[in-house]
Amino acid sequence: MTLVVAAAVFDASGRVLIAERPAGKHMAGRWEFPGGKVAAGESEEAALARELAEELGIEVTEAHPMMRLSHRYPDREVELSLWMVRSYRGEPQPLDGQRLKWVVRSQLEAEDLLEADRPFVTALVQWRPQQ
Repeated sequence: MTLVVAAAVFDASGRVLIAERPAGKHMAGRWEFPGGKVAAGESEEAALARELAEELGIEVTEAHPMMRLSHRYPDREVELSLWMVRSYRGEPQPLDGQRLKWVVRSQLEAEDLLEADRPFVTALVQWRPQQ
């Protein structure tokens, strides 16, 4: 099973960033939360920081784990760990050639997100930030 970290990155107005999987990747053209595989010996937090720097050019300054789940695709199984990225430096850029989109949480269910990300969508739509 492959361990993958995914990020719920928020902008100042509370929208969440999603990324389109680039051509040539598994399930290209579908949308997902940014992130990627955790390397051997790497912590989830370190993998999250590395992946977001590589994919988006941002530096994570505050992130917390939100939930984790396993998902089986016909050809692979992944364990996903969703992190809430509450603070970061920089402006997200599409460094992997992917399209990026900011989405209001209540509209996430209408996006063509990967099946593995659907439980995260439900959790994010229901989540109420602490004031």
